[in-house]
Amino acid sequence: MSSSAPRVGFVSLGCPKALVDSERILTQLRAEGYAVSSAYQDADLVIVNTCGFIDSATAESLDAIGEALVENGKVIVTGCLGARDDGALIKQAHPNVLAITGPQAYGEVMNLVHQHAPPRHDPFTDLIPAPRLSQFEQKVGVKLTPRHYAYVKISEGCNHRCSFCIIPSMRGDLVSRPIGEVLTEAQNLVNAGVRELLIVSQDTSAYGLDTKYKLDFFGGKPVKTRFKELAEELGQMDAWIRLHYVYPYPHVDDVIPLMAEGLILPYLDIPFQHASPRILKAMKRPASSENVLARIQNWRSMCPDITLRSTFIVGFPGEADDDFNQLLDFLDEAQLDRVGAFAYSPVDGAPANLLANPVPESLKEERLARFMAKQAEISAAKLAAKIGQTMAILIDEVDESGAMGRGAGDAPEIDGVVFLPDITDVHPGDFVEVEITHADEHDLWAVPRE
Repeated sequence: MSSSAPRVGFVSLGCPKALVDSERILTQLRAEGYAVSSAYQDADLVIVNTCGFIDSATAESLDAIGEALVENGKVIVTGCLGARDDGALIKQAHPNVLAITGPQAYGEVMNLVHQHAPPRHDPFTDLIPAPRLSQFEQKVGVKLTPRHYAYVKISEGCNHRCSFCIIPSMRGDLVSRPIGEVLTEAQNLVNAGVRELLIVSQDTSAYGLDTKYKLDFFGGKPVKTRFKELAEELGQMDAWIRLHYVYPYPHVDDVIPLMAEGLILPYLDIPFQHASPRILKAMKRPASSENVLARIQNWRSMCPDITLRSTFIVGFPGEADDDFNQLLDFLDEAQLDRVGAFAYSPVDGAPANLLANPVPESLKEERLARFMAKQAEISAAKLAAKIGQTMAILIDEVDESGAMGRGAGDAPEIDGVVFLPDITDVHPGDFVEVEITHADEHDLWAVPRE
Protein backbone atom coordinates (compact mmCIF):
# COMPACT_ATOMS: atom_id res chain seq x y z
CA MET A 1 0.00 0.00 0.00
CA SER A 2 1.19 3.51 -0.80
CA SER A 3 2.79 5.33 2.08
CA SER A 4 0.60 8.30 1.14
CA ALA A 5 -2.62 6.43 1.88
CA PRO A 6 -4.86 8.15 4.46
CA ARG A 7 -5.51 6.11 7.58
CA VAL A 8 -9.01 5.55 8.96
CA GLY A 9 -9.82 4.35 12.46
CA PHE A 10 -12.97 2.27 12.89
CA VAL A 11 -15.17 1.46 15.91
CA SER A 12 -17.93 -1.11 15.30
CA LEU A 13 -20.69 -1.46 17.89
CA GLY A 14 -23.97 -3.34 18.07
CA CYS A 15 -25.41 -6.52 16.64
CA PRO A 16 -24.15 -8.83 13.87
CA LYS A 17 -26.24 -6.91 11.33
CA ALA A 18 -24.27 -3.78 12.19
CA LEU A 19 -21.06 -5.80 12.03
CA VAL A 20 -21.86 -6.70 8.42
CA ASP A 21 -22.37 -2.99 7.67
CA SER A 22 -18.93 -2.28 9.17
CA GLU A 23 -17.37 -5.03 7.05
CA ARG A 24 -18.83 -3.54 3.88
CA ILE A 25 -17.49 -0.07 4.66
CA LEU A 26 -14.07 -1.42 5.61
CA THR A 27 -13.94 -3.48 2.41
CA GLN A 28 -14.62 -0.39 0.32
CA LEU A 29 -12.04 1.63 2.24
CA ARG A 30 -9.38 -1.02 1.70
CA ALA A 31 -10.33 -1.46 -1.96
CA GLU A 32 -9.85 2.28 -2.51
CA GLY A 33 -6.42 2.18 -0.93
CA TYR A 34 -7.18 3.54 2.53
CA ALA A 35 -5.25 2.08 5.44
CA VAL A 36 -7.13 1.01 8.56
CA SER A 37 -5.57 2.25 11.79
CA SER A 38 -5.83 0.42 15.09
CA ALA A 39 -4.91 3.56 17.05
CA TYR A 40 -6.82 6.83 17.23
CA GLN A 41 -3.65 8.91 17.12
CA ASP A 42 -2.45 7.39 13.84
CA ALA A 43 -5.75 7.93 12.00
CA ASP A 44 -6.69 10.82 9.72
CA LEU A 45 -10.26 10.36 10.90
CA VAL A 46 -12.39 7.83 12.81
CA ILE A 47 -15.68 6.19 11.79
CA VAL A 48 -17.96 5.04 14.63
CA ASN A 49 -20.73 2.60 13.65
CA THR A 50 -23.31 2.98 16.41
CA CYS A 51 -26.16 1.03 18.00
CA GLY A 52 -29.29 2.70 19.35
CA PHE A 53 -31.56 -0.23 20.19
CA ILE A 54 -31.72 0.22 23.97
CA ASP A 55 -30.49 2.89 26.36
CA SER A 56 -27.35 1.01 27.38
CA ALA A 57 -26.37 0.63 23.72
CA THR A 58 -27.04 4.32 23.13
CA ALA A 59 -24.84 5.25 26.10
CA GLU A 60 -22.05 2.97 24.84
CA SER A 61 -22.25 4.57 21.39
CA LEU A 62 -22.17 8.11 22.76
CA ASP A 63 -19.20 7.20 24.96
CA ALA A 64 -17.36 5.73 21.97
CA ILE A 65 -17.99 8.88 19.91
CA GLY A 66 -16.74 11.03 22.78
CA GLU A 67 -13.60 8.96 23.19
CA ALA A 68 -12.86 9.16 19.45
CA LEU A 69 -13.33 12.94 19.51
CA VAL A 70 -10.96 13.33 22.46
CA GLU A 71 -8.32 11.01 21.03
CA ASN A 72 -8.56 12.03 17.37
CA GLY A 73 -10.93 14.94 16.82
CA LYS A 74 -12.27 14.03 13.37
CA VAL A 75 -15.23 11.64 13.67
CA ILE A 76 -17.87 10.42 11.20
CA VAL A 77 -20.83 8.71 12.87
CA THR A 78 -22.96 6.09 11.13
CA GLY A 79 -25.37 3.36 12.19
CA CYS A 80 -28.70 3.07 13.97
CA LEU A 81 -28.18 5.84 16.52
CA GLY A 82 -27.60 8.24 13.65
CA ALA A 83 -31.11 7.51 12.38
CA ARG A 84 -32.85 8.37 15.65
CA ASP A 85 -34.40 11.83 15.29
CA ASP A 86 -31.94 12.63 12.51
CA GLY A 87 -29.03 12.19 14.89
CA ALA A 88 -30.38 14.64 17.47
CA LEU A 89 -28.94 12.72 20.44
CA ILE A 90 -25.51 12.69 18.85
CA LYS A 91 -25.63 16.37 17.88
CA GLN A 92 -26.67 17.31 21.40
CA ALA A 93 -23.93 15.26 23.09
CA HIS A 94 -21.20 15.79 20.50
CA PRO A 95 -21.84 18.78 18.24
CA ASN A 96 -18.30 18.66 16.81
CA VAL A 97 -18.63 15.41 14.87
CA LEU A 98 -17.91 15.81 11.17
CA ALA A 99 -21.12 14.16 9.97
CA ILE A 100 -23.89 11.72 10.94
CA THR A 101 -25.57 9.07 8.79
CA GLY A 102 -28.04 6.28 9.45
CA PRO A 103 -27.40 2.54 8.99
CA GLN A 104 -26.40 0.85 5.71
CA ALA A 105 -25.42 4.27 4.28
CA TYR A 106 -22.33 2.85 2.61
CA GLY A 107 -22.09 5.34 -0.26
CA GLU A 108 -22.75 8.32 1.98
CA VAL A 109 -20.05 7.25 4.43
CA MET A 110 -17.52 6.80 1.63
CA ASN A 111 -18.37 10.24 0.20
CA LEU A 112 -17.77 11.75 3.62
CA VAL A 113 -14.42 9.96 3.91
CA HIS A 114 -13.43 11.29 0.48
CA GLN A 115 -14.39 14.78 1.64
CA HIS A 116 -12.56 14.78 4.97
CA ALA A 117 -9.61 12.48 4.19
CA PRO A 118 -9.13 12.51 0.42
CA PRO A 119 -6.55 10.11 -1.04
CA ARG A 120 -3.19 11.84 -1.29
CA HIS A 121 -1.55 11.60 -4.69
CA ASP A 122 2.14 10.77 -4.67
CA PRO A 123 3.52 10.67 -8.25
CA PHE A 124 6.43 8.46 -7.19
CA THR A 125 4.74 5.78 -5.11
CA ASP A 126 1.32 5.80 -6.77
CA LEU A 127 2.90 4.47 -9.98
CA ILE A 128 3.78 1.27 -8.12
CA PRO A 129 0.82 -1.08 -7.85
CA ALA A 130 0.45 -2.40 -4.33
CA PRO A 131 -1.96 -4.97 -2.90
CA ARG A 132 -4.88 -3.31 -1.15
CA LEU A 133 -6.73 -6.44 -0.07
CA SER A 134 -5.35 -9.82 0.96
CA GLN A 135 -6.19 -12.84 -1.18
CA PHE A 136 -8.89 -13.81 1.32
CA GLU A 137 -10.31 -10.27 1.31
CA GLN A 138 -10.28 -10.14 -2.49
CA LYS A 139 -12.60 -13.15 -2.49
CA VAL A 140 -15.00 -12.17 0.31
CA GLY A 141 -14.17 -8.66 1.51
CA VAL A 142 -12.90 -7.53 4.91
CA LYS A 143 -14.23 -9.65 7.77
CA LEU A 144 -14.25 -8.67 11.44
CA THR A 145 -14.90 -12.27 12.48
CA PRO A 146 -12.28 -15.03 12.57
CA ARG A 147 -11.73 -16.48 9.10
CA HIS A 148 -13.59 -19.72 9.80
CA TYR A 149 -17.03 -18.17 10.35
CA ALA A 150 -18.90 -15.24 8.85
CA TYR A 151 -22.24 -13.48 9.06
CA VAL A 152 -24.37 -13.26 5.93
CA LYS A 153 -27.08 -10.59 6.03
CA ILE A 154 -30.02 -11.50 3.82
CA SER A 155 -32.24 -8.43 4.24
CA GLU A 156 -32.59 -5.02 5.81
CA GLY A 157 -35.41 -3.65 7.92
CA CYS A 158 -38.55 -5.16 9.42
CA ASN A 159 -42.30 -4.98 8.77
CA HIS A 160 -43.28 -5.64 12.39
CA ARG A 161 -44.14 -2.85 14.77
CA CYS A 162 -43.38 -4.38 18.16
CA SER A 163 -44.25 -1.80 20.78
CA PHE A 164 -40.86 -2.01 22.55
CA CYS A 165 -38.77 -1.67 19.39
CA ILE A 166 -37.70 1.29 17.24
CA ILE A 167 -35.62 -0.62 14.70
CA PRO A 168 -38.10 -0.08 11.82
CA SER A 169 -37.80 3.67 12.38
CA MET A 170 -34.02 3.35 12.05
CA ARG A 171 -33.63 0.61 9.42
CA GLY A 172 -36.95 0.87 7.59
CA ASP A 173 -39.30 -1.81 6.30
CA LEU A 174 -38.18 -5.22 5.05
CA VAL A 175 -35.97 -5.14 1.96
CA SER A 176 -34.74 -8.59 0.93
CA ARG A 177 -31.56 -9.09 -1.06
CA PRO A 178 -31.94 -11.11 -4.27
CA ILE A 179 -31.43 -14.77 -3.44
CA GLY A 180 -28.88 -15.21 -6.22
CA GLU A 181 -26.75 -12.45 -4.69
CA VAL A 182 -27.02 -13.97 -1.20
CA LEU A 183 -26.15 -17.47 -2.37
CA THR A 184 -23.22 -16.22 -4.45
CA GLU A 185 -21.82 -14.44 -1.41
CA ALA A 186 -22.29 -17.57 0.69
CA GLN A 187 -20.61 -19.80 -1.88
CA ASN A 188 -17.68 -17.39 -2.19
CA LEU A 189 -17.22 -17.49 1.59
CA VAL A 190 -17.24 -21.29 1.63
CA ASN A 191 -14.84 -21.41 -1.33
CA ALA A 192 -12.50 -19.10 0.63
CA GLY A 193 -12.40 -21.54 3.57
CA VAL A 194 -15.19 -20.28 5.83
CA ARG A 195 -16.60 -23.24 7.75
CA GLU A 196 -19.73 -21.71 9.30
CA LEU A 197 -22.25 -19.23 7.88
CA LEU A 198 -24.47 -17.38 10.32
CA ILE A 199 -27.59 -16.11 8.55
CA VAL A 200 -28.82 -12.82 10.00
CA SER A 201 -31.39 -10.08 9.38
CA GLN A 202 -34.02 -8.31 11.44
CA ASP A 203 -36.59 -10.97 10.45
CA THR A 204 -34.94 -13.92 8.74
CA SER A 205 -38.08 -16.03 8.20
CA ALA A 206 -39.82 -13.12 6.39
CA TYR A 207 -37.14 -13.27 3.71
CA GLY A 208 -38.56 -12.54 0.26
CA LEU A 209 -42.01 -11.43 1.45
CA ASP A 210 -41.44 -7.90 0.17
CA THR A 211 -40.47 -9.21 -3.28
CA LYS A 212 -43.47 -11.56 -3.45
CA TYR A 213 -40.87 -14.35 -3.48
CA LYS A 214 -39.43 -13.16 -6.76
CA LEU A 215 -37.70 -15.72 -8.94
CA ASP A 216 -33.95 -15.27 -9.25
CA PHE A 217 -31.08 -17.43 -10.49
CA PHE A 218 -28.15 -19.18 -8.83
CA GLY A 219 -25.80 -21.59 -10.55
CA GLY A 220 -27.84 -21.31 -13.72
CA LYS A 221 -31.11 -22.50 -12.17
CA PRO A 222 -34.19 -20.57 -10.99
CA VAL A 223 -34.65 -20.14 -7.23
CA LYS A 224 -37.42 -18.29 -5.41
CA THR A 225 -36.44 -15.53 -2.99
CA ARG A 226 -37.98 -17.31 0.00
CA PHE A 227 -36.91 -18.62 3.40
CA LYS A 228 -37.30 -22.33 2.68
CA GLU A 229 -35.54 -22.17 -0.69
CA LEU A 230 -32.73 -20.15 0.87
CA ALA A 231 -32.24 -22.82 3.54
CA GLU A 232 -32.36 -25.61 0.95
CA GLU A 233 -29.71 -24.01 -1.26
CA LEU A 234 -27.45 -23.10 1.65
CA GLY A 235 -27.78 -26.68 2.86
CA GLN A 236 -26.00 -27.87 -0.28
CA MET A 237 -22.85 -25.94 0.65
CA ASP A 238 -19.95 -27.49 2.54
CA ALA A 239 -20.33 -25.49 5.76
CA TRP A 240 -22.36 -25.24 8.92
CA ILE A 241 -25.47 -23.12 8.28
CA ARG A 242 -26.95 -21.41 11.36
CA LEU A 243 -30.24 -19.48 11.30
CA HIS A 244 -30.65 -16.42 13.53
CA TYR A 245 -33.51 -14.00 14.27
CA VAL A 246 -36.25 -16.35 13.06
CA TYR A 247 -39.73 -14.96 13.72
CA PRO A 248 -42.07 -17.90 14.49
CA TYR A 249 -44.21 -17.89 11.34
CA PRO A 250 -45.98 -21.18 10.49
CA HIS A 251 -43.68 -21.78 7.51
CA VAL A 252 -40.67 -22.06 9.85
CA ASP A 253 -41.87 -25.65 10.32
CA ASP A 254 -40.82 -26.31 6.71
CA VAL A 255 -37.08 -26.02 7.46
CA ILE A 256 -37.04 -28.46 10.40
CA PRO A 257 -36.77 -31.51 8.06
CA LEU A 258 -33.66 -29.91 6.54
CA MET A 259 -32.17 -29.89 10.05
CA ALA A 260 -33.16 -33.50 10.63
CA GLU A 261 -31.42 -34.42 7.36
CA GLY A 262 -28.21 -32.65 8.43
CA LEU A 263 -28.36 -30.08 5.64
CA ILE A 264 -28.45 -27.10 8.01
CA LEU A 265 -27.60 -26.99 11.69
CA PRO A 266 -30.38 -28.13 14.05
CA TYR A 267 -30.49 -24.70 15.65
CA LEU A 268 -33.24 -22.07 15.77
CA ASP A 269 -32.81 -18.62 17.26
CA ILE A 270 -36.40 -17.45 17.84
CA PRO A 271 -37.11 -14.36 19.99
CA PHE A 272 -40.32 -15.34 21.83
CA GLN A 273 -40.00 -12.27 24.15
CA HIS A 274 -42.69 -13.42 26.65
CA ALA A 275 -45.31 -16.09 27.35
CA SER A 276 -48.25 -14.20 28.86
CA PRO A 277 -50.89 -13.60 26.16
CA ARG A 278 -51.75 -10.26 27.75
CA ILE A 279 -48.14 -9.04 27.66
CA LEU A 280 -47.54 -10.44 24.17
CA LYS A 281 -50.57 -8.50 22.96
CA ALA A 282 -49.19 -5.32 24.56
CA MET A 283 -45.87 -6.05 22.86
CA LYS A 284 -47.71 -6.60 19.54
CA ARG A 285 -46.26 -10.09 19.33
CA PRO A 286 -47.99 -13.45 18.53
CA ALA A 287 -50.07 -14.18 21.63
CA SER A 288 -50.43 -17.93 22.02
CA SER A 289 -47.88 -19.64 24.26
CA GLU A 290 -49.95 -22.86 24.03
CA ASN A 291 -49.45 -22.89 20.27
CA VAL A 292 -45.73 -22.18 20.72
CA LEU A 293 -45.37 -25.12 23.11
CA ALA A 294 -47.17 -27.41 20.65
CA ARG A 295 -44.87 -26.27 17.86
CA ILE A 296 -41.76 -26.81 20.00
CA GLN A 297 -42.97 -30.35 20.70
CA ASN A 298 -43.52 -30.87 16.97
CA TRP A 299 -40.07 -29.52 16.08
CA ARG A 300 -38.45 -31.88 18.58
CA SER A 301 -40.43 -34.83 17.25
CA MET A 302 -39.14 -34.06 13.73
CA CYS A 303 -35.58 -33.26 14.83
CA PRO A 304 -34.73 -34.56 18.33
CA ASP A 305 -31.30 -32.90 18.30
CA ILE A 306 -32.64 -29.39 17.67
CA THR A 307 -31.26 -26.59 19.86
CA LEU A 308 -33.72 -23.80 20.61
CA ARG A 309 -32.41 -20.36 21.59
CA SER A 310 -34.64 -17.46 22.53
CA THR A 311 -34.65 -14.04 24.15
CA PHE A 312 -37.15 -12.58 26.60
CA ILE A 313 -38.04 -9.26 28.20
CA VAL A 314 -39.00 -9.17 31.87
CA GLY A 315 -40.59 -6.21 33.60
CA PHE A 316 -42.50 -5.00 30.54
CA PRO A 317 -44.99 -2.24 31.42
CA GLY A 318 -48.06 -3.77 33.03
CA GLU A 319 -46.37 -7.12 33.78
CA ALA A 320 -48.14 -8.41 36.89
CA ASP A 321 -47.07 -11.27 39.12
CA ASP A 322 -49.37 -13.63 37.21
CA ASP A 323 -47.82 -12.64 33.87
CA PHE A 324 -44.33 -13.25 35.19
CA ASN A 325 -45.34 -16.60 36.69
CA GLN A 326 -46.72 -17.61 33.27
CA LEU A 327 -43.29 -16.83 31.85
CA LEU A 328 -41.58 -19.02 34.46
CA ASP A 329 -44.07 -21.80 33.77
CA PHE A 330 -43.33 -21.49 30.06
CA LEU A 331 -39.60 -21.96 30.75
CA ASP A 332 -40.39 -25.14 32.71
CA GLU A 333 -42.55 -26.52 29.91
CA ALA A 334 -40.52 -25.38 26.90
CA GLN A 335 -37.14 -26.51 28.28
CA LEU A 336 -35.29 -24.18 25.92
CA ASP A 337 -31.59 -24.86 25.43
CA ARG A 338 -30.19 -21.33 25.30
CA VAL A 339 -31.91 -18.25 26.69
CA GLY A 340 -31.03 -14.59 26.97
CA ALA A 341 -33.07 -12.00 28.83
CA PHE A 342 -32.99 -8.37 29.82
CA ALA A 343 -35.10 -6.12 31.98
CA TYR A 344 -37.35 -3.82 29.99
CA SER A 345 -35.69 -0.51 29.26
CA PRO A 346 -37.70 2.38 27.79
CA VAL A 347 -36.31 3.55 24.47
CA ASP A 348 -37.09 7.03 23.17
CA GLY A 349 -39.75 6.72 20.50
CA ALA A 350 -41.01 3.25 21.48
CA PRO A 351 -44.82 3.06 21.86
CA ALA A 352 -44.43 0.86 24.95
CA ASN A 353 -43.24 3.91 26.87
CA LEU A 354 -46.84 5.15 26.91
CA LEU A 355 -48.27 1.97 28.46
CA ALA A 356 -49.69 2.13 31.96
CA ASN A 357 -48.27 0.55 35.11
CA PRO A 358 -44.51 0.58 34.55
CA VAL A 359 -42.72 -2.01 36.65
CA PRO A 360 -40.40 -0.55 39.35
CA GLU A 361 -36.69 -1.00 38.58
CA SER A 362 -36.06 -3.05 41.71
CA LEU A 363 -38.84 -5.47 40.77
CA LYS A 364 -37.53 -5.73 37.20
CA GLU A 365 -34.11 -6.74 38.49
CA GLU A 366 -35.59 -9.20 40.98
CA ARG A 367 -37.65 -10.85 38.25
CA LEU A 368 -34.68 -10.95 35.88
CA ALA A 369 -32.59 -12.71 38.54
CA ARG A 370 -35.36 -15.26 39.20
CA PHE A 371 -35.83 -15.84 35.48
CA MET A 372 -32.12 -16.40 34.83
CA ALA A 373 -31.76 -18.64 37.89
CA LYS A 374 -34.54 -20.89 36.63
CA GLN A 375 -33.05 -21.02 33.15
CA ALA A 376 -29.61 -21.78 34.61
CA GLU A 377 -31.09 -24.88 36.27
CA ILE A 378 -32.67 -25.97 32.98
CA SER A 379 -29.47 -25.34 31.05
CA ALA A 380 -27.33 -27.18 33.61
CA ALA A 381 -29.57 -30.25 33.40
CA LYS A 382 -29.64 -30.25 29.61
CA LEU A 383 -25.87 -29.88 29.34
CA ALA A 384 -25.24 -32.54 32.01
CA ALA A 385 -27.26 -34.95 29.87
CA LYS A 386 -24.63 -34.54 27.16
CA ILE A 387 -21.86 -36.07 29.29
CA GLY A 388 -20.68 -39.25 27.58
CA GLN A 389 -22.04 -38.19 24.20
CA THR A 390 -19.89 -37.56 21.16
CA MET A 391 -20.20 -34.55 18.90
CA ALA A 392 -18.39 -32.59 16.24
CA ILE A 393 -17.07 -29.22 17.34
CA LEU A 394 -15.62 -26.34 15.36
CA ILE A 395 -12.39 -25.02 16.89
CA ASP A 396 -12.44 -21.27 17.57
CA GLU A 397 -9.28 -20.68 19.61
CA VAL A 398 -6.07 -22.49 20.57
CA ASP A 399 -3.46 -21.41 23.13
CA GLU A 400 -0.91 -23.05 25.41
CA SER A 401 -3.63 -24.26 27.82
CA GLY A 402 -5.70 -26.02 25.17
CA ALA A 403 -8.40 -25.46 22.58
CA MET A 404 -11.89 -24.05 22.65
CA GLY A 405 -14.66 -24.73 20.18
CA ARG A 406 -18.40 -24.93 19.70
CA GLY A 407 -20.87 -27.64 18.84
CA ALA A 408 -23.88 -27.41 16.56
CA GLY A 409 -25.92 -26.00 19.43
CA ASP A 410 -23.71 -23.01 20.14
CA ALA A 411 -23.42 -19.80 18.14
CA PRO A 412 -20.33 -17.61 18.63
CA GLU A 413 -20.43 -14.83 21.23
CA ILE A 414 -23.91 -15.57 22.59
CA ASP A 415 -23.94 -19.28 23.54
CA GLY A 416 -21.62 -21.65 25.36
CA VAL A 417 -18.34 -23.24 24.34
CA VAL A 418 -16.62 -26.62 24.51
CA PHE A 419 -13.23 -26.67 26.23
CA LEU A 420 -10.49 -29.13 25.22
CA PRO A 421 -7.88 -28.81 28.00
CA ASP A 422 -4.25 -29.49 27.00
CA ILE A 423 -5.18 -30.05 23.33
CA THR A 424 -2.89 -27.83 21.26
CA ASP A 425 -2.42 -29.76 18.01
CA VAL A 426 -5.56 -28.35 16.37
CA HIS A 427 -6.25 -25.05 14.62
CA PRO A 428 -9.12 -22.56 14.39
CA GLY A 429 -11.49 -23.78 11.71
CA ASP A 430 -10.80 -27.48 12.32
CA PHE A 431 -13.71 -29.83 12.95
CA VAL A 432 -12.91 -32.28 15.76
CA GLU A 433 -14.93 -35.26 17.03
CA VAL A 434 -15.01 -35.16 20.83
CA GLU A 435 -16.54 -36.94 23.80
CA ILE A 436 -18.16 -34.75 26.47
CA THR A 437 -16.68 -35.33 29.94
CA HIS A 438 -17.99 -32.45 32.08
CA ALA A 439 -20.60 -29.68 32.05
CA ASP A 440 -21.81 -26.67 33.99
CA GLU A 441 -24.82 -24.41 33.36
CA HIS A 442 -23.16 -22.73 30.36
CA ASP A 443 -20.28 -24.74 28.90
CA LEU A 444 -18.96 -28.21 28.18
CA TRP A 445 -15.57 -29.92 28.55
CA ALA A 446 -14.42 -32.70 26.27
CA VAL A 447 -11.60 -34.90 25.02
CA PRO A 448 -10.92 -35.85 21.37
CA ARG A 449 -12.24 -39.23 20.35
CA GLU A 450 -9.54 -41.83 19.87
